[in-house]
Amino acid sequence: MDPYILHDLEEIAPDLIDMLREKGLKLSSAESCTGGNIAHHLTLVAGCSDVYRGGAVTYSNAAKSSLLGVPSSIIEEKGAVSEEVVIAMAKGACKAFGTECAVATSGIAGPGGGTDSKPVGTVWVAVTTPGGTYSELYHLGGTRPEIIDKASLLAFRLLLNHL
Repeated sequence: MDPYILHDLEEIAPDLIDMLREKGLKLSSAESCTGGNIAHHLTLVAGCSDVYRGGAVTYSNAAKSSLLGVPSSIIEEKGAVSEEVVIAMAKGACKAFGTECAVATSGIAGPGGGTDSKPVGTVWVAVTTPGGTYSELYHLGGTRPEIIDKASLLAFRLLLNHL
């Protein structure tokens, strides 16, 4: 495990909580490939309940649809690891938790599950803020735990950049 990634996660989460608190914004999360890692790092911060309302680990397609309202037609047409799905996850998290901001991840952490068009390490991240919804595609390397930590860190950075 890359110690710098873990250190950065532990450093960025308090900054994110502080920024949300200063702006009076509430946050939720919708995680697939990160499996709750984002929620974990947020809840390590004392006082995070001021801004963090909760999250959903929607690893299955059915959970993405039933808990976050992601249309099954989008999942079938574009695949769970797609920009359209991760944007719908972020918007669905805002609705489900009553927040102005959300972060969502969907990807292939490996070591299996990759394809030629979506190899292991393919990760989509989306964030919703009062200013809009933004998404980024990443191609990450490393072990499964490293990809999960990298995706979580990139999600936090994307949200900080759009707040």
